[in-house]
Amino acid sequence: MSIEKLDHYSIRTAQVQRAINFYGQALGFATGPRPPFPFSGAWLYATVPEGQITGGAVVHLVAVDPANPAGLGDYLGDKAGPAGSDSGTGALDHIAFAASDIAETYARLEQHQIAFRQRKVPSMELHQIFIEDPDGVTIELNYARPDDIAAAEASAVSASNGRRPAPSLNIGSWRKVLESLPSS
Repeated sequence: MSIEKLDHYSIRTAQVQRAINFYGQALGFATGPRPPFPFSGAWLYATVPEGQITGGAVVHLVAVDPANPAGLGDYLGDKAGPAGSDSGTGALDHIAFAASDIAETYARLEQHQIAFRQRKVPSMELHQIFIEDPDGVTIELNYARPDDIAAAEASAVSASNGRRPAPSLNIGSWRKVLESLPSS
């Protein structure tokens, strides 16, 4: 057996529209085709900057309806999450995506006032941004392209007024940083 790549991840949520809005605002995902399952939900797809869907569905949102659990339970099985919740997330810590265009990510997170934390991985040319979805799933965005690393380092130095780069910066400081970066 050979595992080739992560195909998608699924989130059980009682608030599908809230999750659709978050993933659209934070990551630019769009809803797309979904089979006619016996329960509600949505499939979210990655898009290019022009908004066109690229590839298969990345996130499957599964609607949890406590008043009508039969369709979901029959198809996916009953699953109770931590502390008796209906989330079904168990011990999942985070999902990671390879990403590019960190400046656009900073702008998107600022525009939608989405909190994030970030870090550079020691001994690697890799910058990471972490966000939390509305259902508590941590999403890790990994930036390895040299231009993204340079932009992250420049923004960290700018935000800390030339002192040692801050390990985590708030959203409000990014507008000035983004305006100082060369346009591509």
